[in-house]
Amino acid sequence: MKNLNLTRPLVVFDLETTGIDVERDKIVQMALIRVEPNGTRRTFETLVNPECPIPPEASKVHGIKNADVQDAPTFSQVRREVEELFEGADLAGYNSVRFDQPLLTNELKRVGSELNFRGVKHLDAMRIFHMREKRDLTAAYKLYCGQELVGAHDALADTTATLEILDAQLAHYDDLPREVDALHTYCNPDEGKYVDLKRKFIWNDEGQAVFTFGKYQGQAINAVVDDQRGRGYLEWMLGKDFSEEIKGILREALDGVFPRKEG
Repeated sequence: MKNLNLTRPLVVFDLETTGIDVERDKIVQMALIRVEPNGTRRTFETLVNPECPIPPEASKVHGIKNADVQDAPTFSQVRREVEELFEGADLAGYNSVRFDQPLLTNELKRVGSELNFRGVKHLDAMRIFHMREKRDLTAAYKLYCGQELVGAHDALADTTATLEILDAQLAHYDDLPREVDALHTYCNPDEGKYVDLKRKFIWNDEGQAVFTFGKYQGQAINAVVDDQRGRGYLEWMLGKDFSEEIKGILREALDGVFPRKEG
């Protein structure tokens, strides 16, 4: 990359999936480009057998059908290579903060991976684009790279385009930060405001996790758990369809280990 100063590896990635639910849906194709600070690149791309039917509406978007993935490796079979590529790297993608990274995190958890992205910087070319131009990936590629995007919704084509867009954005906007840390802050202006990716809990001024929904909206989780009915509510939530991240917060609260904002 010509315009982004890297001090750590950067992995640009894209997922094609069975749907848009980051908790339940599965990966059917993934592509990664790992860029080292010295400029060398490693590319990885594979179809993935999701071990479940691909809905027709998803196939209409990315063109991948059940027959295409029936002999493809499962996610557990590519897990080690994926972990190796992400190890020690920052992230970049297109709508990856809200979609690709949470979905990937859930896939990793399902196969028992201990890889996590805590403390990792994350650059989202879509957020830069939408804050500047308010359009989609195909339009972004035409605007910033001056070309028509061929093969949109193919994971490797989208990943390659995202890498080129991110670099071109830095060339296009003189006032964008050139350092990963500063550009991460630009892409994630509300980082540190919410406790979890689904934004079910928010930090208050005292560094306590507060409900953003439900009957205890606006109340700190440590106050709720001190009430018998509140404990019952948290235990009820554990049996419902909440993310593993949220359930982890609930279990800690029930065990008396309340999440607190650092710093």
